Amino acid sequence: MCGIVGIFETRERREVDEVLLTRMNNAQWHRGPDEGGLHREPGLGLGHRRLSIIDLSSGQQPLFNEDHSVVVVFNGEIYNFQGLAKELMSHGHVFRTHSDTEVIVHAWEQWGERCVDRFRGMFAFALWDRNSETLFLARDRLGKKPLYYALLPNGQFIFSSELKALMCHPGLPREVMPRAVEDYFAYGYIPEPDTIFRHAFKLPPAHVLTLRRGQTVGEPRAYWDVPFKPIGPISEADASRELIDRLCEAVKIRLISEVPLGAFLSGGVDSSAVVAMMAGLSKEPVNTCSISFGDPAFNEAQFAAQVAKRYHTRHRVEQVEPGDFDLIDRLAQLYDEPYADSSAMPTYRVCQLARRQVTVALSGDGGDENFAGYRRYRWHLYEERVRSLLPQSIRGPLFGLLGAIYPKADWAPKMFRAKTTFQALARDTIEGYFDSVSVLADPLRARLFSPGFKSELQGYQAVEVLHRHAGNSPTDHPLSRAQYLDMKTYLPGDILTKVDRASMAHSLEVRVPLLDHELVEWISGLPTDFKYKDGQGKYIFKKALQPYLSDDILYRPKMGFSIPLSSWFRGPLRQRLRDAVLGPVLADSGIFDQAFLRKLVEQHQSGVRDHSSALWSLLMFEAFYRKLAS
Repeated sequence: MCGIVGIFETRERREVDEVLLTRMNNAQWHRGPDEGGLHREPGLGLGHRRLSIIDLSSGQQPLFNEDHSVVVVFNGEIYNFQGLAKELMSHGHVFRTHSDTEVIVHAWEQWGERCVDRFRGMFAFALWDRNSETLFLARDRLGKKPLYYALLPNGQFIFSSELKALMCHPGLPREVMPRAVEDYFAYGYIPEPDTIFRHAFKLPPAHVLTLRRGQTVGEPRAYWDVPFKPIGPISEADASRELIDRLCEAVKIRLISEVPLGAFLSGGVDSSAVVAMMAGLSKEPVNTCSISFGDPAFNEAQFAAQVAKRYHTRHRVEQVEPGDFDLIDRLAQLYDEPYADSSAMPTYRVCQLARRQVTVALSGDGGDENFAGYRRYRWHLYEERVRSLLPQSIRGPLFGLLGAIYPKADWAPKMFRAKTTFQALARDTIEGYFDSVSVLADPLRARLFSPGFKSELQGYQAVEVLHRHAGNSPTDHPLSRAQYLDMKTYLPGDILTKVDRASMAHSLEVRVPLLDHELVEWISGLPTDFKYKDGQGKYIFKKALQPYLSDDILYRPKMGFSIPLSSWFRGPLRQRLRDAVLGPVLADSGIFDQAFLRKLVEQHQSGVRDHSSALWSLLMFEAFYRKLAS
């Protein structure tokens, strides 16, 4: 795993500043501490930090083709590189290394922009073709590897693996984009293609961007999408067998490594499935690691230990202490922009633990999106059934009125929170799903911002992100469409961002077999009742895994990778929360209604309401904003 940076002169061939390019490259030292390399020529500079995984002796970057007319900087892994190399050699291409990186330059020569269609893996790369004066950027299909870019006022196009490298460039405007702030407090992250800054962007997953000197910079182009195309009639037994075969193959191709390799093991279904497949493929015991919590409500360590014992893994456990708060400011540095998933803290710790044993770790991310494992899918389907009974013209006013007059009951289980349910039923399908994924619901966000900031938003609402993706959805089935929306937003913006930054902070490569794009395509085409049946998600996945995992692992309630924020904010983090949320940084930003911030803090700390998610979002935004102002 690596970090890439670049500076491209879109208008002319001015010399690129080597000192600046080096500073940008070194901002991502943690992504590749083994080696660093630069390439400069008139009008172009490329930089690379390398974490050596495959072809340790000769895989240095930037890497060139035979005549040095094509050069690439690459972050990721191409798992089918050996087969591609044989195919390309049959076309006359000459290879100088045994690395997957070299496949990219020859694939470009052979297939041009369609080369990305041939790659199976996780990747973000930038390729320069001197003969055509073309810069080509690409990102993998699911968004496992990040790629940021900006077009500066002086005509320079800059790109990097992390936003912090772009921020090293003095020409990047630091203006915060109001729309991104609204999105952040709705989703807890800033969805692609936006960043917190008005003039910087993320290349979306499954997109490429082509630039040619002297031409206007165009828009990114999509080259793939999750198809949700039915695979045809298939029995549960056949689907179960094929699922295991496909999962085993996806795991197998991710075991190629010249450095120590292991796996995360939380004790949940997804990571346990990956470990079970690894154990069946490995002659040596699998290295596994997990995090435990002192609070039993958040602790899955006993289930991880059960799987480790069954498969005789070399298992290590580390407990996250209740006072592990030092990471708050560290997280702000890691993510470069506001990011509010509190499970980033234990994820950081489990990556730290894993790196003591291995350089590569496999994870179970993607199971919930693939197999409809999130609890919110159940509520969404229930609400959709009710919505289908009444037209919006009747349902909106009726349930809107009931939602307005019914008392709020945050303390109650969701099934008894009738106010929230009525409000959801009053909305259309997309707005209803948006409400279920929001960190701060619409009524809270409406009160969160100052009048001045609301005018800057010019009526923009974060639900527009889901509407945009829903317009491109290949399916109109309520469950499949919800999965599709998560794969376009939550998966790359939250889950994969969290894992990438936490792992790269420790120079650890994480591979995700459940997000192998061929496996994702096949799963998307399975019947929906193979994924969600009788009120439970992951139906066929669990059925297929019955020979490999106990019922304790497969059928116990989902716990997640959470931390006890609510009690922290009333106890050990009480004063720190008040200092941050009610302090001068947020007050001076002009973004927030100060009276409402005080109300959120007081209601939570008095026990009247649980505003822990909203307060964590504010705490992390304050950490970002304080860093930005320093």
